[in-house]
Amino acid sequence: MRLSVSTDQAVDLRVQPVNDVLDRVERSLQVHLLPDTVVRKRRSVGARTGRGTWVRIERRLLDKIPDQGWNGTESAARLEGIAQPEWHGYVVWRDTDAPAMWRADETELLPGDPVGSAILSEAPELPDDWWEALNASLDSLAAQSTTRVATPDTVTITQTLVTESIRGVFSGDFDTTVERWVPAHADLNWANVTAPTFSLFDWEDWGNAPLGLDAASLWASSLAVPALADRVRHERQSDFESRDGKVMTLFACSKILGPYAHPEDPRLELVRCMAERVIQELQAG
Repeated sequence: MRLSVSTDQAVDLRVQPVNDVLDRVERSLQVHLLPDTVVRKRRSVGARTGRGTWVRIERRLLDKIPDQGWNGTESAARLEGIAQPEWHGYVVWRDTDAPAMWRADETELLPGDPVGSAILSEAPELPDDWWEALNASLDSLAAQSTTRVATPDTVTITQTLVTESIRGVFSGDFDTTVERWVPAHADLNWANVTAPTFSLFDWEDWGNAPLGLDAASLWASSLAVPALADRVRHERQSDFESRDGKVMTLFACSKILGPYAHPEDPRLELVRCMAERVIQELQAG
């Protein structure tokens, strides 16, 4: 079956026709996708179903699928003590016209709307019990075990990646070696959590990662609202005060200050100040 999507590797599902893809998912999962609920993003498409569930469809290039496979949402279903949508089933197939694969996962509906976009520009109203649920889920996740390795931004995280990312932006005599690797969501931002009821979704890239990756990622997602960024640091204080948490803070900073930094990004000065402070702390041991 030929799907009506461009064979160009840089496919953008926000503009490419995906009707054939949706039809195939409907037949395979035996669901009806509600047309007026379809949400299209660059790499994924999602929609509600007629049986009150949600289906997320993603296209991923073969070289972005690690040896461990591409079943993050499925494998995360076994995790305990984490507020996340219940997983129901999936379908996966190889693209016949390009070096890519498609995967569709069906889950229960989210208990609320996503808090916002990946980078917030306004502070959300989040009650204390929301932060308690966030902390309980992240603490429970980090206490579990897995053989999976996290793939933030679809790139497998390694010590080499951490070091090269940081050294590509920051100089100085400090050690970037990670001491503790623990299970992490690896894509924790405000687009992947719900409110007013907390739930964490989009588990495609979870796996072992340096301690503090999730906290640093959520902090970076909050920087346009300094008070919110401060709240994240307060809530995840033990992560940020750990040596690995400081390395992950620099890792997050390096992504913002790296070669694709925009000179008018309002976060730049705050990030530079934080990076300088963290480097001094690492140098002090």
